[in-house]
Amino acid sequence: MTQTPHEIATEIVDEFSFFDDWADRYQHLIDQGRHLGDLPEAYKGDEYILKGCQSVVYFAHETDGAGNIIFHGSSDAAIVQGLVALLLRVYSGQSPQDILATDASFVGQIGLDKHLSATRKTGLAAMVSAIHSAANAAL
Repeated sequence: MTQTPHEIATEIVDEFSFFDDWADRYQHLIDQGRHLGDLPEAYKGDEYILKGCQSVVYFAHETDGAGNIIFHGSSDAAIVQGLVALLLRVYSGQSPQDILATDASFVGQIGLDKHLSATRKTGLAAMVSAIHSAANAAL
């Protein structure tokens, strides 16, 4: 059975709670980004560059045969790549309804919101907005 976005978000919060200091949490975030698969070439065009991010972030989505939304993303910055990986882990492959029912509060529960620069927070908000826009459009 597939996990819900909320269950995955809870799992991520639990993972990050094992680390006592921020150096370890950042390393875990960067490691998450390293495990993100390669972005398909079809999504490396300028039309997929997400506005609002300081670093280059490619972000795209498609719908599978069951109506679930598959997200694809990549960044040229290690920490942002980790943020992309976390968001994709929670939201990719989920139904539009489940996506919209799950906010990104897990980022705050991890404590990342307090440790990201203003520009990275803006980029994170842009990614979450793109996810919600895709879910709303799919309904």
